[in-house]
Amino acid sequence: MFMGEYNHTIDTKGRLIIPSKFREELGEEFVVTKGLDGCLFVFPEHEWNTFEEKLKSLPLTNKSARQFSRFFVAGAAPCEVDKQGRILLPGTLREFAGLEKDVVLTGMLNRIEIWSKVKWDENNTYDDMDDIAEQMSDLGLSI
Repeated sequence: MFMGEYNHTIDTKGRLIIPSKFREELGEEFVVTKGLDGCLFVFPEHEWNTFEEKLKSLPLTNKSARQFSRFFVAGAAPCEVDKQGRILLPGTLREFAGLEKDVVLTGMLNRIEIWSKVKWDENNTYDDMDDIAEQMSDLGLSI
């Protein structure tokens, strides 16, 4: 399970250090892809395989299903951690998420999210958490 928030920087070659706690859970090979809300998603191989099977089960005749699958699969890239604990993020994914220098990595249970620091600060103020908690209650989650 991934949890926590870590601030790091991307170097000029597009390499990013993955926190050691995350590296242990990720394993040797994993997948980085476009995420929702303008971030990147990082899935351990077994979680990606589970997600991939769900995508395969979507009907090809449904346009939204095709677009949804295309969004995640077309930009996906297999990754490995180098000896210094870094990954090389493809330029297309860095561009999609607006990753330039300062980034935030967040653990989100079965995946990691990689955010530009600016987007993270803009989108995660939690000012409306009471309203969100009510919506979660409607989905069957209560504290």
